[in-house]
Amino acid sequence: MYIPPHFHEVDPSEIASIIDASPLASIVAQTSAGLIANHIPLLAGANGTLIGHVALANDMHRLIPDGHEVMAIFRGDDAYVSPNFYPTKPQHHRHVPTWNYQVVHIYGAIHFQHDTQAKRAAVGLLTRLHERRLNGASAWRMADAPEDYMAQMLDSIVAFRIDVTRTLAKSKLSQNRDAVDFDGAISGLRSVGQDAIAGKMATRRAPFD
Repeated sequence: MYIPPHFHEVDPSEIASIIDASPLASIVAQTSAGLIANHIPLLAGANGTLIGHVALANDMHRLIPDGHEVMAIFRGDDAYVSPNFYPTKPQHHRHVPTWNYQVVHIYGAIHFQHDTQAKRAAVGLLTRLHERRLNGASAWRMADAPEDYMAQMLDSIVAFRIDVTRTLAKSKLSQNRDAVDFDGAISGLRSVGQDAIAGKMATRRAPFD
């Protein structure tokens, strides 16, 4: 990934925030069948791992050798930035459109797990996190489903973990603009309903103060 120095995201808490807010990762791998990509929700586990699972019918676990390197892409908020957002545009018209975004690329070795304990853990951790966020005290639990039905569902998946070896992150949030145009981009994005990424940009305002 091309990362100019001013867009290089190195803050571990911000990287974790992007992953946490956008857990549906694109997992890319080179295989004997060529490049493949799958879109799978992942969870940050202990000791620098990512945890997930795929359907047994998904050839991903057959095409990717165990221990093979994969790349997981987490894409955060993004938005189109119009030159009209910049207050200095009428002065010289030396602006062009661009796109602001946040993205994290994580590289690591993938290991597939077919045992029931690993599959139950992968599903349990993922659903517990998102169910509690969505439903609070009414969160669905694996124990709510009939035991034979849950066993059948677990038989139809393959768990995996990715042992992370390298992380690259990019926050392209108009850091290369001067203060007046930076603020103009924030206001312009808010005016078109792009509050999420405008808010991310606002947290970068401090260097101009």
